Parts: sequence; C-alpha cells; structure tokens
Amino acid sequence: MLRFMFVGDSQTIGSAGEHTWRHRFWQHLRRCAGPYAVVGPRETLYDKSADAPTSLAYADPDFPRRHLAGWGEGWLHMAPVVADAVRACGPDVLLVNLGLIDLGFYTNAEQTAANMRRFVAEARSANPAVRIAALPVIPNIRAESDAPFAAEVAHFNTLLAKAVADLSVPGSPLLLASVPESYDIHHDTYDGTHPNASGEHKLASAFAQALHQGWGIGGPYRSPAAV
Repeated sequence: MLRFMFVGDSQTIGSAGEHTWRHRFWQHLRRCAGPYAVVGPRETLYDKSADAPTSLAYADPDFPRRHLAGWGEGWLHMAPVVADAVRACGPDVLLVNLGLIDLGFYTNAEQTAANMRRFVAEARSANPAVRIAALPVIPNIRAESDAPFAAEVAHFNTLLAKAVADLSVPGSPLLLASVPESYDIHHDTYDGTHPNASGEHKLASAFAQALHQGWGIGGPYRSPAAV
C-alpha cells in the first residue's frame, strides 16, 4: 500500500467551504491507484473568519483529510517539521506544493532553494526511501505588476529544477511536476492565487500526470467531464 502525504501552503490546506485539490487527487486515487492511504498530522481547513486553521467544513467532508499544509507556511516552515511528520505518519510519497509564500514574504529564491534542500534532507532522515514530487511555483497575480517578484519566482523555479536533478537518487527519487499549460490565474483561481474548482482539478492533474509518467503510479488524470 502506498501512503501519500500532501505538503503545502494555503493552496493546499484550503479554506472553509472548499473541496481542495487534495480532494480532487483523492478522487483520482480511488479511480486508478490501487491500494493507498492518505496520511499526515493535520486535517483542518483554514477558517478566514477566525484567522486560524480550525475548520472541518469541507465541501465534501467524506474523504481522507489528513495533510501537512498550512496557511502562510512555506519551505521555511515545513523543513523543520517534516521529519517528525514522516516519522509519525509513514508516508511513502510526498506531494509538495510550496514556495509562493516563501518568495512573497520570507526568503529570496536562493534562500528558498536552500530551505527546499533542507526539507529533502530532513524528510530522508526519517525515511531514507521517501519519494518526493514537487510542483514549481505558479506565479500569482502579484507577479503581473511586481517585476522583481516575478523574477524571483522564475529564478526559484530554475533552482528547484536543478535541486530535483541534483538530489534525486534511485533509492529516494525526486520528481518535478509540470504546471498545466492551461492554468490561468484569472480563470482557475478565485483571487489570483488560490484555486477555484477548475484550478483544484488542474493542480491534482499536475501531480497525477507526474506520478503516472515518472513512476508508473496510477493513470492519466480524467477531466471532470469524463468522471
């Protein structure tokens, strides 16, 4: 049985009333991945009214809600806690969507890449055979008007690709997912950053396609119209 753990920021934890892309990926797992489990030390959504991750009000609460994601958390925050989460929850595969919050508020591209490398080392300290699939940072609406920020995003994505190539080893492979070509922040998010329903499906698809093509896990992602 493969055990998956979602790791991410606000795009991954989601907020009250949402399905989240985690839910969409779980639907994909049910269709074609064989025996699996979703693990993680957290299960709540972010409650905007309370300004805290205290909600269980998922649009569909009947799915494995466990994760390691946090509103406002990035590689900087997850690197110190991932080893404990891996040790406690036993994931085989980490699906990671991090970086935007780092670059937006905490660290530059070089520092963010260093934290990504620390994250990998920490995860492996708890499970030397862990697999990690990571998604590049999708530029959000800020990047349209803030050229230095957009440049940092592009630079980090280059560094992320290099880190994935440098750090991947046969016993603990790393995989770089691809941002769907059709992803459009004006149509696939509700605020220029956070995914709406179509964006959730596209993020889930990015990981599903990477796992299928890179590691032979699951199958092609089926669009909502085909489900």
